[in-house]
Amino acid sequence: MWIKSIPVLLLILALPACRLIDEDLTDCEQELSLDYELQLVTNITTQLETELSLETELSVAASLRSYLNDIFTDRAHDVDLSFYDVVRDSTRLHHEQHIMNATQTSYTLNIPVHQYMHLGLANLEKNVDLSILNDGFCHRSRLQQRQADTLRSHKQGVFTARLPMNVLEGVDQDFKVNLYMANFSAALVLDTLGSHVRDIRVYASGFATAFDVADSLYRFQYPQIFRADKVEVQEPGSPLCFTTVNFPSRMPETTKAEEDGPALWEMRIYATLPGGSVTESILSVSEPLLAAHLEILKAKVDPSGALETDDKTVGVSVTLDWTPGMEHEVIL
Repeated sequence: MWIKSIPVLLLILALPACRLIDEDLTDCEQELSLDYELQLVTNITTQLETELSLETELSVAASLRSYLNDIFTDRAHDVDLSFYDVVRDSTRLHHEQHIMNATQTSYTLNIPVHQYMHLGLANLEKNVDLSILNDGFCHRSRLQQRQADTLRSHKQGVFTARLPMNVLEGVDQDFKVNLYMANFSAALVLDTLGSHVRDIRVYASGFATAFDVADSLYRFQYPQIFRADKVEVQEPGSPLCFTTVNFPSRMPETTKAEEDGPALWEMRIYATLPGGSVTESILSVSEPLLAAHLEILKAKVDPSGALETDDKTVGVSVTLDWTPGMEHEVIL
């Protein structure tokens, strides 16, 4: 009896090890292809053509478009790719980083046969004020904005992706991964003709501080203030332009912004007059800022340094002869 069973035993031992235990295939690697492509769905062209259509604004539109080339881009520079378990504490099982430098590319991976949740991030290298936190666990992985009194704008469009992947043994598989933009830009265009202001500084606040990658969820943990960049416009006499790039604002409680609705984000403008006094104007905006969108605000600066706007979704409050001791932080 024992002698007759030897062939059967040898046959079992000859089977590939990964077929013996259906529940544990972690020792069996499978080659698969991942195709990554940036999906840039944005309103930038519409905004520039409709909001900056006057003859005096065309040079501003061209300069702003050029400035935002690295923000509203269809190319990824660097990518961070993580593959997580889908059970227990969703720990990371595989991790890769690449320089992509393309709109789309393919990577061939050899990873164990398993069911994964895949998270992808792109364009973090130049955004030095953004960090990946807790990325050893899928549902804790977070893009976190650095905490500071005043921050710089993001320097590139940030893209993220999430995709369930069931890697099967002995099957040729090709997964398509779409990366979507997670930040936005707001621009302020100021007509200063006749105001004689000596200097203007612009700050913005009311934006998310973090982004949960797996759940595509923005977090608002604490107030932050961002210094808007001045866009250099070559045409003399053109309006001034400032822009900031950040995570989006909160969404309104209703689906449509109302003229007298609560402010979702704000811009603070400090105009220095010829005599040295400073006027503070606060633009409180009830229109939300969405990922992958450009929002353009327009206002006129009067001789007192105060701002005026015709936009009904924007409230304006002005403090003449403003001093730093009068500054207060509004939590949105």
